[in-house]
Amino acid sequence: MNVMKALWRWLYGTLAAICVLVLGAVVYCHVTLPDTFTVTAGEALSVGDWVSVPAGVVKADSGDEQTAAKITAGASGEYAAPMRLFGIFPIKQVTVSVADTPVVTVCGVPFGIKLYTDGVLIVGMSDVNTAAGSANPAAAAGVRIGDTILSIDGKTVMTNEEVAAIINASNGHAVTLRIRRDGVEFDASFIPARPTSGEGYRAGLWVRDSTAGVGILTFYDDKSGVYAGLGHPVCDADTGQILTLSGGEIVPARILDVKKSQKGAPGELCGAFEDGTLGALELNAANGLYGTLTIFPPEGVRMPLAMKQDVSEGAAQVLTTVDGVTPALYDIMIEHVRYTAANDTRSMVIKVTDEELLSLTGGIVQGMSGSPIIQNGKLIGAVTHVLVNDPTRGYAVFAETMLETAQSVAENNSLKEVS
Repeated sequence: MNVMKALWRWLYGTLAAICVLVLGAVVYCHVTLPDTFTVTAGEALSVGDWVSVPAGVVKADSGDEQTAAKITAGASGEYAAPMRLFGIFPIKQVTVSVADTPVVTVCGVPFGIKLYTDGVLIVGMSDVNTAAGSANPAAAAGVRIGDTILSIDGKTVMTNEEVAAIINASNGHAVTLRIRRDGVEFDASFIPARPTSGEGYRAGLWVRDSTAGVGILTFYDDKSGVYAGLGHPVCDADTGQILTLSGGEIVPARILDVKKSQKGAPGELCGAFEDGTLGALELNAANGLYGTLTIFPPEGVRMPLAMKQDVSEGAAQVLTTVDGVTPALYDIMIEHVRYTAANDTRSMVIKVTDEELLSLTGGIVQGMSGSPIIQNGKLIGAVTHVLVNDPTRGYAVFAETMLETAQSVAENNSLKEVS
């Protein structure tokens, strides 16, 4: 009898533990997995080995419903279906879009960035020595580092020189700055200070109207000519803010030297701009730089692009250029895959395992951002960040995320042509 009681207690305990584990897994998947997915025609949706979504009824563009069996024949559209753990336990309802397999030209070549800001960014503030003592007129009026000056006294300003010229010529009269802060615009008025040394008047501001750098071109679309690169936004070096774009261009670049990464000190690809232009810079987005090519780079190979659920932990390769203009493939490992929207530029944790690349760079270095990541013959992502305390590791963004942004740029360009 005691043996039977012990056996029942063990069974109840085991079942309770299993239920807790399953419930925990369901809750975890519900929180960490997205509500929308895209699959290519003929493919079933599964996320890893344990999570799957059954085929559903596709809603065609015409409004007619087609059976799921027709998905394998190349139908496109979307359907809603339950996501299940082990094909049994419901997690949540998701929307599945069915589309043709995207194919892009994968590059891995360096490119130069010339970016001009929309307005003039305030990157520093300093007091002005006047006859009455130190003063900072702009700070006293509520202006802060990180604000963008859009206009002064109603006149649009786009360069550092324009800001300096207007304030210098104020002759002690009040000026009104139109400021943008966190997407909100407002006015700030003050009287510029006259310095004890020098001529003209000062506001106590340091400003920036442009930036330049080198990154890696990830891919471009042959049909639209839209390119994607860098994998993360261009931010101001002093404020860390994403620079608001007014225009710019990308140009050919060449890698001349490498400063190797070390623990606590990320290295850098040292590059130089070359003559000519590759295309217009049209969008500085949270997941990279985008625009339209005017000259298609000769380097590149057409390759299918994988959806996020097709990315798996394990071996992969990164295509990057660490010398000159010719990219090469190097081995890496994908250690972790993240699906949450909050990690758009940190969708994967990657580790460099290639001994040659480690000897050349010490791992991931600045300037390598945008380097395409390839797995199972498909483009799956691009390098975005290096881990400072372990430069052999870093983050990457899903190629699907970059493709969605590139497609929005292409659609916007089409609307401009029509209008």
